[in-house]
Amino acid sequence: QVQLVESGGGVVQTGGSLRLSCEFSGTRFTEHGMTWYRQYPTSRLMVARITSAGNPTYADAVKVRFTISRDNANSTASLRMDSLKPEDSGLYFCNVRLTNTYYWGQGTQVIVSS
Repeated sequence: QVQLVESGGGVVQTGGSLRLSCEFSGTRFTEHGMTWYRQYPTSRLMVARITSAGNPTYADAVKVRFTISRDNANSTASLRMDSLKPEDSGLYFCNVRLTNTYYWGQGTQVIVSS
């Protein structure tokens, strides 16, 4: 069974940095792209995505400031968040899609104080 466990959230001042991690288990990590989402009141929106080959894609709001990466040896996907702004605050989830099933972690909270 696929499991995702996020960590690394916390409280940081404006301009600070955080590194979120997502530990993946249950199947072969190297075969799958990983995505970070952020929860909004009515939806979850993609923040960053990395393909199985390591190619990243970013939402416009986080380009330049955020960096997604993957560590295949440790089955982990990470999101480095720099120059954080109060509007980056929220609950962040990692996600993997296997065939037609989406798997989610429990989320990790990011709070950026002004």
